[in-house]
Amino acid sequence: MTAGAAASFAMGDKSDVEASGGRDAHGAGARRRSIVAGLIGRGIQLSRTPAMQESAGASRGLRLVYQLLDADMMGEPAPDLPTILHAAELCGFAGVNVTYPYKREIVPLLDGLSDAASRVGAVNTVVFRDGKRFGHNTDCWGFAESFRQGMGGVKSGTVLLVGAGGAGGAVAHALLDCGVERILVRDIDGQAADILIASLEARPDGAGRAERADDLSAAAKQADGIVNASPVGMAKLPGLPVPAEMIEPRHWAADVVYFPLETEFLATARKRGCRVLAGSGMALFQAVRAFELFTGETPDVAAMKETFDSFAS
Repeated sequence: MTAGAAASFAMGDKSDVEASGGRDAHGAGARRRSIVAGLIGRGIQLSRTPAMQESAGASRGLRLVYQLLDADMMGEPAPDLPTILHAAELCGFAGVNVTYPYKREIVPLLDGLSDAASRVGAVNTVVFRDGKRFGHNTDCWGFAESFRQGMGGVKSGTVLLVGAGGAGGAVAHALLDCGVERILVRDIDGQAADILIASLEARPDGAGRAERADDLSAAAKQADGIVNASPVGMAKLPGLPVPAEMIEPRHWAADVVYFPLETEFLATARKRGCRVLAGSGMALFQAVRAFELFTGETPDVAAMKETFDSFAS
């Protein structure tokens, strides 16, 4: 697919903004500021982000249109990431969110990175400004905020982290920010685990706080909590990130997967009496920060949560 064709796909409902003239739903009243943003990824048609972002915009008097830039829906062969990113920029998007499998791949395509994105080595939000592309990582803050609000008081000396990709990197740094003493990193790609560990060790406070979990059973025995930051458990990739017998009542369990909300991992942990944290919190709070970056406005967090939760009702 050419950049022009990708741009046509990216435009989508942007025409609705232009047709409405930016006025309110009844065609009267003051003109509203119009913003277009989107999500780049693959297999993202069930994402809740468009509804969250658009409702948050409406509550702030903005005409925000949020497009899904799903490479799997753009024909064969699917366009590459540079083409999709350029198309969004060409169409006047304020920015884009980025999800699997592009969070690391997008980094070389950007002009600058926030401190969090640079530290994590992955980007989930890009803002277009003054002809440049700036990458941010709102996943890190999103998980940290969810963890602080939902898991206060848990024992967090050692955590087993499954998944060392873009989400895993954000979660690992967030865990250290939240006071976890040691992280045992497990990934089927040993090199990915090593890269993540190196980034944690490079922190001023990171020396000796991360190591590989080559022996999964031993790592689970050492851990106070288990975090799934892998795709395992998603609707299209069911299963458990660790064998069920390794999950003990003394553990707490957290998941970054939010579709389904109750993953097999969380359901298993709950049955064993573990305290659990669903991926919905991280999804919500990262979207809050992304909205601020796209619009310069502070959203109504409770309203965004209500929109998110409506999908589960």
